[in-house]
Amino acid sequence: MRIELPQKVSTIINKLLQHGYEAYAVGGCVRDSVLGKKPDDWDITTNATPDEIKKIFFRTIDTGIAHGTVTVMLEHEGFEVTTYRIDGEYEDNRHPKSVSFTRNLIEDLKRRDFTINAMAYNDTQGMVDEFNGMSDLKDKRIRCVGNPEERFGEDALRILRAVRFSAQLNFKIEEETKKAIQKLASNLKHISAERIQVELVKLLVSNHPERLKQAYEMGITKVILPEFDCMMNCEQNNPHHLYTVGEHTLRAVSHIENNKALRLAMLFHDIAKPATRTTDEQGIDHFYGHPKKSVEMTKVILKRLKFDNETRNKVCLLIQYHDVDIENDKKSVRRMINKVSEDNFLDLLKVKKADILAQSNYKREEKLYNVNTVEKLFHEIMKDKECVSLKNLAVSGQDLIDNGIKPGKQMGIILNTLLNEVIEEPKLNNYPYLISRALKLNKEENKV
Repeated sequence: MRIELPQKVSTIINKLLQHGYEAYAVGGCVRDSVLGKKPDDWDITTNATPDEIKKIFFRTIDTGIAHGTVTVMLEHEGFEVTTYRIDGEYEDNRHPKSVSFTRNLIEDLKRRDFTINAMAYNDTQGMVDEFNGMSDLKDKRIRCVGNPEERFGEDALRILRAVRFSAQLNFKIEEETKKAIQKLASNLKHISAERIQVELVKLLVSNHPERLKQAYEMGITKVILPEFDCMMNCEQNNPHHLYTVGEHTLRAVSHIENNKALRLAMLFHDIAKPATRTTDEQGIDHFYGHPKKSVEMTKVILKRLKFDNETRNKVCLLIQYHDVDIENDKKSVRRMINKVSEDNFLDLLKVKKADILAQSNYKREEKLYNVNTVEKLFHEIMKDKECVSLKNLAVSGQDLIDNGIKPGKQMGIILNTLLNEVIEEPKLNNYPYLISRALKLNKEENKV
């Protein structure tokens, strides 16, 4: 099989070959190329040592010299070139205590996680596939290189990576690999929150985020996201639902576009339902106050997983308003736009649609019609440039100052009063009226 290597990758490999060394493209770039996907980056492996690599290329950067990695720069673009290596004993379920270089490619490939990531290629030798990665790609199978318990014992993050690759590639996990995951899932407690976050997000934004259920079934979420296990075990005896909270959540995540904040919002939108569940005399379940409680729980979880503030704020905002009914009239839509902002409003509607599509058929058409009507009204409001925030108001704080109103708390109250009136009646958004109204409000406040 022939792979089309980028020109610069070929240049690096050929230069190493010309100096008497071996060199191959290796890992994910080979896998993706075989699958017909464009690799995000290209990794190169060689039997040349870091010092030997640096002698061959004009410009290099010591990016991971202790582990044999040198970045070769070609026309301002960097390519990681790593010496064949054998990992020493692993001490923390993540990192080897030491690494030693080897001149044997197979020894290097032997230490890698999955067979589909343990293939090497160059145009001279062709494909090196010692562990039948090509066969596993053909059969759509995730399988460890060698003994799966040893591979997961070396690096527990590989346990989550197996599910992530399964979701990204739509592959099944081979049985022995699956058994080892179930046995060793608890070792994920040794992995940093930052690394867990990266793999979880990659899983969520894949084409098959519902594969998170595999993580639940194999005991992974019990370690990294125990709140999800509670959702999987929480029934929803209610006309609007026919799945457990967890099953509903998995479907909701799949019904929204693969954007990080949106997928996270769907994952956590009902996270507090198990904690807020009550059952009435007719046997109907209710989850009063679950959006507010879900926001509180989500803040804790996202902080625990080291998400950035921007992501945390957006996800929590969408969860806060996901269950709020928006009347399908312009006034109600303007009010909600003001609460969540123009930038977030359409995302909120996407969240609402995904939520509805993951529910029962009860009143589904009516619910979707209302959301679609609200979306049309939003576009009309934007087209007509109706005021929905202070930035759209026909007067500014400086205008009020110019008319004798002192800056401070009272000015803020006046501006928000004007905004609320304009949201109720857009025709009022004109300079003469708003200045007159502001002066009147200021006078009334000063009397008090």
